[in-house]
Amino acid sequence: MPSAPGRWVLGLEISLCAGAFHEGMMPSPDEVVTRFCELWSKPDLDEIASCFTEDAVYRHIPPTPSVEGREAIREFIAEFLATLDGIDFIVHRQISDHGVVMHERTDVLRRKNGVEISVPIMGVFEIADGKIATWRDYFDMAITSAFIG
Repeated sequence: MPSAPGRWVLGLEISLCAGAFHEGMMPSPDEVVTRFCELWSKPDLDEIASCFTEDAVYRHIPPTPSVEGREAIREFIAEFLATLDGIDFIVHRQISDHGVVMHERTDVLRRKNGVEISVPIMGVFEIADGKIATWRDYFDMAITSAFIG
């Protein structure tokens, strides 16, 4: 019986971030990242945050301070999404090796006023125990500054 949206009381936490869950099987790093990217089109902060380890680190480059810990990442995402209806992550190429997933993608940010912007991004994810432990995004800050700010 569910205790909260996307979570069941079974003595362990199972998040919707894992997508299709097969008994006794942990999602592959590719599956974790693919599902995570899908969640942004109609963002649910709790569901997105459930994709991270408790001590996860998010860093978007160019130089900005890292955001450390699942709750701090959730708050950062909440502030970022405040003016957006969602973001469509269009992944062009994705590779993974030993828990590291890298991809080229275009993020289509959709503002609540209907304006959209496309941003080319290189993303790097480190996966631990079926969750995102580290997430780094590389992009041209000049593209997003005028749109967000």
